[in-house]
Amino acid sequence: MTTTLLLARHGQTVWHAENRYAGISDVALTDTGVTQAEALGRWAAAHPVDAIWTSPLSRAVLTAAPAAHALNLVPHTEPALRECDFGVVEGRTLAEFAAEDPGAAEAFRADPVAYPFPESEDPTAAAARGTAALHRIAAAHPEQRVLVVAHNTLLRLVLCRLLSIPLSEYRRVFPMLRNAAVSEIRMTQEESALLSFNVPCV
Repeated sequence: MTTTLLLARHGQTVWHAENRYAGISDVALTDTGVTQAEALGRWAAAHPVDAIWTSPLSRAVLTAAPAAHALNLVPHTEPALRECDFGVVEGRTLAEFAAEDPGAAEAFRADPVAYPFPESEDPTAAAARGTAALHRIAAAHPEQRVLVVAHNTLLRLVLCRLLSIPLSEYRRVFPMLRNAAVSEIRMTQEESALLSFNVPCV
């Protein structure tokens, strides 16, 4: 049984507009983020899906809402799709952290999994929970298309795990998921294949 997952990052938030790390904090969408969510809704209307799953954070829930409305679907919420906790860097920029602790910032840039931000979630554990969540979603929707709205760092870690790419390479191989862009992955219980990446909805 194969499931097609359409992975989308939420729309722009007030912190992301300033390049600040937004992890477990519930940060509001900007007007641009709302526009991006509406574009994702129009895309879903033209490329219908059978189900919608989101992170519990409001930026993901609100990004999925136009698609749910367009398709008359009730989104499912999956707690394990929440973004990583960025510890002391939550709400701050990498440049601000580097000015305070240049050694730790340089270690993070070199290997963000071996040297995550202080007090942050273990990236390996985040990858495991996110990957398990996608497997649960795929198992619940065999032979269907599912829109999954979640977060930049979590989804990049999960893509590495699913595609057998070292987790330490997530920032290099997948520099950024664009807000409300769609990446298509096909999953079976044993295998995953990336069919498209960062396709804009407009």
